[in-house]
Amino acid sequence: MSAINGTRHSQDVDLLVVGAGVAGLYAALCAAPEGRVLVLAKGTLRSSTSSLAQGGIAAALGEDDTPSLHAEDTLRTGRGLSRPSAVAALTKEAPARIRDLVELGVEFDDDLGLEGGHSRRRVVHAGGAATGDRVARALVERVLAHPRIEVAEGERMQGLWRSGDRCIGVVTERRAVRARATLLATGGAAALWSRTTNPPGAIGDGIVAAYRAGAAVADLEFVQFHPTTLIDSTLLLSEALRGEGALLLDEYGERFTDELAPRDVVARDIAARGTALLDLREIDRARFPSLMGSLAEKGYDPAEAPIPVAPAAHYTVGGIVTDLHARSELPGLYAAGECAATGVHGANRLASNSLLECLVFGRRAGLAALGEPLFTGPVPEVAQDQCQGERVDEGVRAALWRDCGLIRDTAGLERLRASSHLLTRLVAESALLREESRGSHFRADFPVENPSLERHIVLRLGREPELETWP
Repeated sequence: MSAINGTRHSQDVDLLVVGAGVAGLYAALCAAPEGRVLVLAKGTLRSSTSSLAQGGIAAALGEDDTPSLHAEDTLRTGRGLSRPSAVAALTKEAPARIRDLVELGVEFDDDLGLEGGHSRRRVVHAGGAATGDRVARALVERVLAHPRIEVAEGERMQGLWRSGDRCIGVVTERRAVRARATLLATGGAAALWSRTTNPPGAIGDGIVAAYRAGAAVADLEFVQFHPTTLIDSTLLLSEALRGEGALLLDEYGERFTDELAPRDVVARDIAARGTALLDLREIDRARFPSLMGSLAEKGYDPAEAPIPVAPAAHYTVGGIVTDLHARSELPGLYAAGECAATGVHGANRLASNSLLECLVFGRRAGLAALGEPLFTGPVPEVAQDQCQGERVDEGVRAALWRDCGLIRDTAGLERLRASSHLLTRLVAESALLREESRGSHFRADFPVENPSLERHIVLRLGREPELETWP
């Protein structure tokens, strides 16, 4: 057993989950019947980004719907880059995952919602715009009550722990933790942009740790901007509002876009006009009590006047490359949720597929991880390059918003490639290589799609970027 700085000690578990959002908690619950699980949360269990998710969960539950129709919508939104096998797994398993949540105590609203990019009403909500919070609460309760799951709150991962070419756990600020399998469920990186819907901790630390440890990352240029975020706030106004008939108006009170077009289209339309107004006066606002309460707290009365909105960085499409069972290219390391690149979303995420991805691939990760071999060699010391953190300041955030926001060009991306911040450099490198506009990536100097770039940009430590097609 190794000691690090005289204070940290290793402990053995079957599955180590880093992150306490929906993907990590659900994976822990799926693995716990067969193994010992430790969940590391850098905050509290109840403060994950998942709990802020206002959108619902997409699943083909209606009589006029099928998983294949759900898959078609997902593939169309992904603009040629969605991985068909991953999309098939996501959409086929969706109804079963909704049933699982009902069994866990989540009470869903009675009707199905319609959101941008969907051809059918297939989005289930809980408490109107409180779906993420309701689902996260149910999972937290079950995790805390499970005798085979241990939770460590307020413990931050500093890096992955390797032995040779295998991940054997993580190093935190307190100790080194050894595990048969390690699952990164650390969320995305949208808080790196100065205008964001995400909490401050969503800075891609899991993606960076995996890259430094030898795992591949991909699709980092695809960052989704939510079109309707309350001006000067992180409060997003859910797409479900537009699905129920809320309208986007310009300063003259005129509609100017299709409210249910893909998010990248709506976001750019709004940005072209500066601030837009979301008109909630004609919809049933009582269906969204928590959201209406949040608006009231900020001094807005949606019954009286439209609400000023603007786009904000919302979702990291790319991340750690995984197979369909959430395995990364580094043996022993798994990834699920927003930090992973399964290929499901392609170049642009279909609304309400994110919580679904957490459930489907979190479960697959939890089950597959138990098949990893036990580590039997001598416990290695922790190398210093496995314990590196990155500081994010306002300069980094402002630069990403300016040079890698809704609209990018060569000059801005070249500036970012010289950043001292690693993930900023990786995002910029990927965006520079994608000399086209596709989905959530828009280049002013390359404004159309390039068929030769219908591939994934994959980055590996110490190697040149590679263009790959994923079956």
